[in-house]
Amino acid sequence: MDEQALLGLNPNADADFRQRALAYFEQLKISQDAWQVCAEALAQSIYSDDHIKFFCFQVLEHQIKFKYSELTEVQQQLIRETLITWLQAQMLNPQPEKTFIRNKAAQVFALLFVTEYLTKWPKFFFDILSVVDLNPRGVDMYLRILMAVDAELVDRDVVHTSEATRRNTLLKDTMREQCIPSLVESWYQILQNYQYSNSELTCQCLEVVGAYVSWIDLSLIANERFINMLLGHMSVEVLREEACDCLFEIVNKGMDPIDKTKLVESLCQVLQSAGLFSIDQEDDVDFLARFSKLVNGMGQALIASWTKLIKNGDMKSAQDTLQAIEAKVALMLQLLIHEDDDISSNIIGFCYDYLHILKQLSALSDQQKANVEAIMLAVMKKLTYDEEYNFENEGEDEAMFVEYRKQLKLLLDRLAQVSPELLLASVRRVFNTTLQNWQTTRFMEVEVAIRLLYMLAEALPVSHGAHFSGDVTKATALQDMMRTLVTSGVSAYQHTSVTLEFFETVVRYEKFFAVEPQHIPTVLMAFLDHRGLRHTSPKVRSRTAYLFSRFVKSLNKQMNPFIEDVLNRIQDLLELSPPENGYQALLSSDDQLFIYETAGVLIVNSEYSAERKQALMRNLLTPLMEKFKVLLEKLMMAQDEDRQMALADCLNHAVGFASRTSKAFSNKQTVKQCGCSEVYLDCLQTFLPALSCPLQKEVLRSGVRTFLHRMIICLEEEVLPFIPSASEHMLKDCEAKDLQEFIPLINQITAKFKTQVSPFLQQMFMPLLHAIFEVLLLPAEENDQSAALEKQMLRRSYFAFLQTVTGSGMSEVIANQGNVERVLFTVIQGAVDYPDPIAQKTCFIILSKLVELWGGKDGPVGFADFVYKHIVPACFLAPLKQTFDLADAQTVLALSECAVTLKTIHLKRGPECIQYLQQEYLPSLQVAPEIIQEFCQALQQPDAKVFKNYLKVFFQRAKP
Repeated sequence: MDEQALLGLNPNADADFRQRALAYFEQLKISQDAWQVCAEALAQSIYSDDHIKFFCFQVLEHQIKFKYSELTEVQQQLIRETLITWLQAQMLNPQPEKTFIRNKAAQVFALLFVTEYLTKWPKFFFDILSVVDLNPRGVDMYLRILMAVDAELVDRDVVHTSEATRRNTLLKDTMREQCIPSLVESWYQILQNYQYSNSELTCQCLEVVGAYVSWIDLSLIANERFINMLLGHMSVEVLREEACDCLFEIVNKGMDPIDKTKLVESLCQVLQSAGLFSIDQEDDVDFLARFSKLVNGMGQALIASWTKLIKNGDMKSAQDTLQAIEAKVALMLQLLIHEDDDISSNIIGFCYDYLHILKQLSALSDQQKANVEAIMLAVMKKLTYDEEYNFENEGEDEAMFVEYRKQLKLLLDRLAQVSPELLLASVRRVFNTTLQNWQTTRFMEVEVAIRLLYMLAEALPVSHGAHFSGDVTKATALQDMMRTLVTSGVSAYQHTSVTLEFFETVVRYEKFFAVEPQHIPTVLMAFLDHRGLRHTSPKVRSRTAYLFSRFVKSLNKQMNPFIEDVLNRIQDLLELSPPENGYQALLSSDDQLFIYETAGVLIVNSEYSAERKQALMRNLLTPLMEKFKVLLEKLMMAQDEDRQMALADCLNHAVGFASRTSKAFSNKQTVKQCGCSEVYLDCLQTFLPALSCPLQKEVLRSGVRTFLHRMIICLEEEVLPFIPSASEHMLKDCEAKDLQEFIPLINQITAKFKTQVSPFLQQMFMPLLHAIFEVLLLPAEENDQSAALEKQMLRRSYFAFLQTVTGSGMSEVIANQGNVERVLFTVIQGAVDYPDPIAQKTCFIILSKLVELWGGKDGPVGFADFVYKHIVPACFLAPLKQTFDLADAQTVLALSECAVTLKTIHLKRGPECIQYLQQEYLPSLQVAPEIIQEFCQALQQPDAKVFKNYLKVFFQRAKP
């Protein structure tokens, strides 16, 4: 071997050596006999360096995985012998191999097993067992090999091909017949031999049993001698976690419901008599987390049995099973309420399914009602944050608690389905008690009290948030709690979690303010002062900005008395942050978007006259326009690139804010009706010069383009005079991405204004095409994926543009171009030459539209010829390409449009089209006469669907 290259295997080697080692590995993989060198090195223990041993196994692994069939019988025998020799050496070496080498060796054994067990090496396991006997190092390797084999055969995380799945099923069936009983016996011997002397091997063996239980005959494991041994392990500290997992796998195994109930019950009796059900004496949380998972498995297994027995109508057994379930509830509650969230989280599945049973019962016993109440109290207690939760810097532990809270919420929702009255009463009790003394109560208890009120909104669902009408008891309870929330002064609590929960709840129950509008000013003040938008925490300010906009929108008309006051109070929050470093604004620019939208909503939905609305909107937007002019001048002068970027961002924010205010308008309240057209036209005039700025083009153009999109919707035809010059600027020295984003703007204008913009489209059609093709024809590196993707997206945008023009009834725009034929050829090319089904579909839509418009007798001169020479062939050449994959959904849609194109040609040209296909075109493709006949008959069917289905079959047959 190349000793120099091997030096690079060491993780501490320098980059050049590592590079050389990688290259050497690639070289050995393709070499004919390199594996033999590696096999010899392993069999004879030539190298002591761990990284080289690992490397040799990798080369063997590659050989077995990809090139095994190329080897002769003798060479295959050599690989088998090498592995057995290496295994024998393990028991004699003074030191065991490193774990990563043992695991890699086990993977290589498993690969060889999968390849050879059914044919060349049926005694695979017996050969290994005869070598290792009960030698601890040999047993270690044997158990690792078993785990690697299980991973190859049943690893559910690996997606296998159907062929591999078939092979794995056959392997498992053969193992069950030939060797599983012997393997199970070997596990028993290992456990018996090592349970008190070698905990590591015993745990490994328990893991193997747990893994294989899911696919071998359960009676081999679920019998007295095995179960008793496992239960014995439950009282040995170093073994009990693995024993727990092993019992969990046994309980999880699918079986007859009555047998399952018996098995679970017999396990429970023994565990209970061993004192394992007394949770409070147990302080080993790692074990309890596994034990909780086991109890959860037993509970869910019993519930699954109950469900099956009910379905089968066996009421007597179902009743027995239900009693067994009820007997576990006390234990479930102890685990659910445990202070360790992992232990609690592991039992939630059982708890959830138990409530599902109660929901199906016609009446609950007193004990069951008490159980429901106990679960409810447990959920309320466990929802509470603990002292350690870090609100300012949330890490992994915090994320896990948030996930755990989501699980508890599902329990709460399920509780509401079982007993909504009880849930409402419990929440009301906790809420009222806590809020009476909120000043002296810890933050986590105040937060959870408000959180429970918030969660009721989803737990007790109503349509359109109408919580305060309908059921009087419920409406009264919620109304009382909301009144308490907004009048108690709890919004001033000095903890971010309470503050945020207050605002979230107020917004969730916005319908309360329609019933008791007198509380609106109180809540508005909370939003506007140091409790909300001016809070010391940026997180609170940011979330409040969003919630404030939702609150104002939802109250709509009720905001009328407060509009001017609110607008004055948010004045300073609307200021555009200057692009100077170190300036700390209260709100980020994203948060300010919500404040601008809120200001817009207040003005537009007010009951003021159009003149007043216009004046207020001008007050809102004029500072942005003035700032914009100043900043644009500064940008033109700026030398330093960072400074340019900061200025461009700031300009972009100004445009974005103006755009966002326009979201307040609707069909009922248009810009025109509110008298605000002039203000927005002024904005347009202010912003458009940014398009001709040579610096930071991408940022500026993107902002102005978005504004134009909004103005096309809001200003209607008043925007049209600005479009030509804006387009001209946007087409100057642009790249693929610019064009891709510019075309939707043109499409929007075309689709909205149709013939009104025909002169503009005529004028800009060719410049746009030149710009597109200039970019598409740019040479690109062969393997530059991103450039290829950009071109593909631009091509799609181009065809989407042509589709919009033809679909908006403006085909004359294309017809009036000097080189209309060149344009049509690009569409034919798009349909046939590029393997992009999305673009192909669009091209066929364009072609069928053009045939529909121009394909008749009075169509443009020469178009009929074009149909037969180019469009008809395109309909056959595209689907016949190898890249046209009829198993792909997008491609089938493209084929469907191709069928529409052919149907439209037949519709427009009649018998002449059939004659051309029968006598000229299809014979030229060497299609058999009877198939030609069949094709033409299908094409003439009045039902388009018949022909679409036929066309798919036609091309499936035609492809080799």
